[in-house]
Amino acid sequence: MGHLSRRTFSAVAAGALSGALLAGSGAGSAAAWGGRGRRGRRGRHGQRPELRGMWVATVSNIDWPARAGLSAAEQQAQLRAHLDTAVERRLNTVILQVRPTADALWPSPHEPWSQYLTGTQGRDPGWDPLGFAVREAHDRGLELHAWFNPYRVANHAAPERLAPDHPARRNPDWVVPYGGKLYYNPGLPEVRRFVQDAMFDAVERYDIDAMHWDDYFYPYPVAGEDFDDDEAYERYGGDFEDRADWRRHNIDLLVRETAERLRRTRPQARLGVSPFAVWRNKGTDPEGSDTRAGVETYDDLYADTRKWVRERWIDHIVPQVYWNIGFTAADYAELVPWWADVVRGTGVELYIGEALYKVADPAQGPAWHDPAELSRHVALCRSHPEVRGNVYFSAKHVAADPIGAMTRVVEDHYQDRVRPPR
Repeated sequence: MGHLSRRTFSAVAAGALSGALLAGSGAGSAAAWGGRGRRGRRGRHGQRPELRGMWVATVSNIDWPARAGLSAAEQQAQLRAHLDTAVERRLNTVILQVRPTADALWPSPHEPWSQYLTGTQGRDPGWDPLGFAVREAHDRGLELHAWFNPYRVANHAAPERLAPDHPARRNPDWVVPYGGKLYYNPGLPEVRRFVQDAMFDAVERYDIDAMHWDDYFYPYPVAGEDFDDDEAYERYGGDFEDRADWRRHNIDLLVRETAERLRRTRPQARLGVSPFAVWRNKGTDPEGSDTRAGVETYDDLYADTRKWVRERWIDHIVPQVYWNIGFTAADYAELVPWWADVVRGTGVELYIGEALYKVADPAQGPAWHDPAELSRHVALCRSHPEVRGNVYFSAKHVAADPIGAMTRVVEDHYQDRVRPPR
């Protein structure tokens, strides 16, 4: 089975959001939370806090801005519309991608402005998108999680297309071309320090509620290609029996060091990761999930996601369980309880990533053409007390509401707004 991640979906046109069903859900933070401040523990009627989130992807202008080169006013209006949609759908968290390809959606001293704003990497858009997003989200009673991609440099393999002062051009020995793309080499200590500094500039400047990473660590395998880190392995891998253990150690260091630095820098903020949902298949490891996925994060991405939970390096985990209930190779109903068992007793919060983008996609099977499929996902999650919420990919699909699937979730499960867990 080929892996299915947020990089492999086909875009659909966003439809108009019907607000009639959701009218009166409240937009101001005090009103939305029953008159209490944003950081309190309970919503109206004392419901148990749960995270209800959506991802806003900026890479390739997936969600926002709708296209590069729009005016600042147009970009701001579009972002406000996404935040208003979150409120109308009674969500409470927006995960905004602010460092999509070793660039920035804020005035970073480390990396160039993102090309997805103006169409030209390094060109100043004339405003501060991340600062604007934090203020607008908090004004609506929403949490704003800043989503960073640590090692992805470009979705092409041409360094000359990067901004002239891009760190990857100034330090070509940091970069590995692979699968037609460019990546920073996770095996270099100077790279690890740099990507942390680049991300923490945003953490130190803005009142973000969490740092967020998705499923990109070492890149997904490409048939017939090797990730060329021979020189780094020769220099730094002497204490490891094989390269795979060394690569996992490199990613472990990034996670652990980031967690420690975040707790020093902004202790009220949390660290979350949304990995590909299969740590290992049971056929590979008896402790793995009863799945037959074509990708395993431990072996293929060198991301020991279960270890990060057990070591409590992260505050929450959002596995991308992007399959339907009953899917043979990776059953949603198998993976949710497996992850519930992983987090039990650790204090790490578990939220489940939902493939809203698959709903009504002609390439998907019958389950994704049933408007009740996602509602059943939420019901199953709520039968496991360790699951504390759901996150939907992505924002334009939350607004478009294909075949009414998001409306069904709201009607069945989100009658009132509630606070995210803290």
